[in-house]
Amino acid sequence: MKENNKPRTGSKYKWEVLALLWVAYLLNQADRQVFNVVLPLIREDLGLSDVAVGTIATIFNLFYAVLVPIGGFIGDRFSRKWIVTASVLFWSVATMFTGLCNGFLMLVVMRSVATGGGEAFFGPANYSLIADYHDRTRAFAMSIHQTAYYIGIIISGYAAGVVGELWGWRSAFYIFGAIGVLHGIIMALRLRDRKAPATDTNGEKAPKPRFVEGFRIVFTTPTALILTLCFSGLIFVLTGYLTWMPTYLYERFDMDLAAAGFHSMFYTHLFAFAGILIAGRVSDRIGAKHPAGRMAMQGIGLLVAVPFIVMMGHSATLWVIYLGFAGFGFARAFFDANTYTVLYDVVPERYHSSASGVMIMTGFAIGALAPVVLGAVKEAAGLSFGITMLAGVWLVCGVAMLAGSKWFYMKNYNRIKHG
Repeated sequence: MKENNKPRTGSKYKWEVLALLWVAYLLNQADRQVFNVVLPLIREDLGLSDVAVGTIATIFNLFYAVLVPIGGFIGDRFSRKWIVTASVLFWSVATMFTGLCNGFLMLVVMRSVATGGGEAFFGPANYSLIADYHDRTRAFAMSIHQTAYYIGIIISGYAAGVVGELWGWRSAFYIFGAIGVLHGIIMALRLRDRKAPATDTNGEKAPKPRFVEGFRIVFTTPTALILTLCFSGLIFVLTGYLTWMPTYLYERFDMDLAAAGFHSMFYTHLFAFAGILIAGRVSDRIGAKHPAGRMAMQGIGLLVAVPFIVMMGHSATLWVIYLGFAGFGFARAFFDANTYTVLYDVVPERYHSSASGVMIMTGFAIGALAPVVLGAVKEAAGLSFGITMLAGVWLVCGVAMLAGSKWFYMKNYNRIKHG
């Protein structure tokens, strides 16, 4: 029994860790997208308005944002293995209970508060655990991990639509929640921590980080601050897209629920899957020469995506919209591949989880506004206009990332030049 509790540290086990966290992240994203896909059924069954269903998604993201820095702080002080495992189990049970909801208030409690709160503790410890096991392969490992996001959304986009139409929207929550519980049990049995004690300059054990230090590190490190603000712009656009795009195709093109859920997610995330594997390899090579190149990759990715967002929202032709989905997905992958690698390049290792929590908190606090903003725009000017206006957000963020990469490069160049 004692032998089973010993940490596994072999080179092969780091890929098992990645595989376990990959499945957990897939379920994390699938769980979120289930709500978006069956949203029209929930709205009709419970008699909710567009603003009401947008508010449920907004409260989810706000509650998530409030708790995620606490999750990051805990991830730097306690077992990351048990934090991610408990998180998976908690949000999966909450997802199952979402299927029992019979009104707006219960949806807010079970979906926004319970599910959002459970997921808040997953992200920081999850990314930090990958970084613990992957050093020279970090960007590539993070890229592989990100593919779970794309595949999870594709699977849930189609499967939740089919389940919803065959057995009702409640069954979708029961099924996805139960799968999460099973994987949480597997993680409890197989996942191990690998976290060497941090030491100070004298070789003595360093004190554990305090809660406020994560905020101080992120908001006083210019590169981390720029990354965090642009990550917020990324999340704002993605949250708006994920929440409303299935409904957009369902209503504008008279698709059935399964088709709308599938087509709204498939092309974007298929091309993002290809893009991120390319970006991860390129990032590790560029980062070996100068880490500022990773920020430049992110900025270019956002700018390239801008015209494709306009195509997604402005065109009345389906194949043009699908082309917009594909270009949008491929380009945004170059941001996704580098997010946590860039953060960990400029943040001390002992603050990895805390800094991740602060960045995620900021991103989702701002991104939380997207569902209700687009819900209001939908009622006032139409969803097509709302989706098109998202392009402006990434235009500003892309320029900011390129400016930040130039500053990052010049700072390090001058430091090396002048010793």
